[in-house]
Amino acid sequence: MNNKLKVLRAMRNWSQADLADHLDVSRQTINALETGKYDPSLPLAFKLARLFQTTIEEIFEEEAENGNGKTMP
Repeated sequence: MNNKLKVLRAMRNWSQADLADHLDVSRQTINALETGKYDPSLPLAFKLARLFQTTIEEIFEEEAENGNGKTMP
């Protein structure tokens, strides 16, 4: 799943650790989210949306599928 977390975090001049503190998760969780290795739980997605004052859809978007059933970033 693609996301805009790194951009949103940078706009506030927050480190991954800063964002992790705001969400009560580990810095490793933030890194995994930003690199697409981990999709957030629904409660965490809602916390992110509230924190950045936007919608979940504005932060996260599904990867598009190409014609042969494979996902494209």
